[in-house]
Amino acid sequence: MGPTASGKTRLAVELAQALNGEIISVDSALVYRGMDIGTAKPTSDERRGITHHLIDILDPSEAYSTGQFRSQALALMADISLRGKLPVLVGGTMLYFNALSGGLATLPEADPSIRAQLDADLAIYGKEALHQRLAAVDPQAAARIHPHDPQRIQRALEVYAISGKPLSSFFADPQDALPYRLVKLVISPPDRKILHAMIAERFMAMLKAGFLEEVAVLHQRGDLHEKMPAIRAVGYRQAWSYLQGEIDQATMTEKAIVATRQLAKRQFTWLRRETDAIQLLTGDSEVLAKALQAVAEGLA
Repeated sequence: MGPTASGKTRLAVELAQALNGEIISVDSALVYRGMDIGTAKPTSDERRGITHHLIDILDPSEAYSTGQFRSQALALMADISLRGKLPVLVGGTMLYFNALSGGLATLPEADPSIRAQLDADLAIYGKEALHQRLAAVDPQAAARIHPHDPQRIQRALEVYAISGKPLSSFFADPQDALPYRLVKLVISPPDRKILHAMIAERFMAMLKAGFLEEVAVLHQRGDLHEKMPAIRAVGYRQAWSYLQGEIDQATMTEKAIVATRQLAKRQFTWLRRETDAIQLLTGDSEVLAKALQAVAEGLA
């Protein structure tokens, strides 16, 4: 686990190489085909021959739920283990990690009419107003969901509108815990300023690598729009606004970098709850050795 741009992918591949493992991606954006540069999807060379799962499994027009992730990840973990290999899970979607290890309650299915009304309310009143509305009906969920995360705010309000019960109440009695021993590793830079610099540097590298051209291909399809989960991904929604002519490129770049920093901040909030995780530092020359030692001790 770790914030965006912290070096999770490289460490995971090195661990998988050393431990005869296969990687399961824990990332809500890597599931989409054609979204490679902006998601920092590992290239063929970066994967170094290690099998990666739950990458490129959906078209950007499709939705992907936490429940889908959990069921697919559990099936993959069982299959990898039966074949005598070690499942190595890596990613930055902390909600997926939480659902995988702690269980996931059965939530009401989405209601298109309620979602349309919430989309209209978001456009009229803004995400802060919707977050305040959520705080009034579900303070626990509001405390957990960042005011700048409209997708999750809307989902929590939708659940309440459909069921009359707060979202937090659905997680009071989760499914059975994960039937595996877990070794939790968190990799992050020693200083937030270092991470912020890494985020900015990586986004500029993405632009040079053709990120805007990648988003333009999606934009030109005609069947995608900014409210879809894939296009809401950090970086993509800012590039989409630029291609729509709503902002200039300099503004797009600034907004994308700021949004990525905000994502990292939310990830850190989740990671602080992982009190039983081994902490590793980005850039530490001995990070692989320390990770392998943690795994050996955890599986002893």
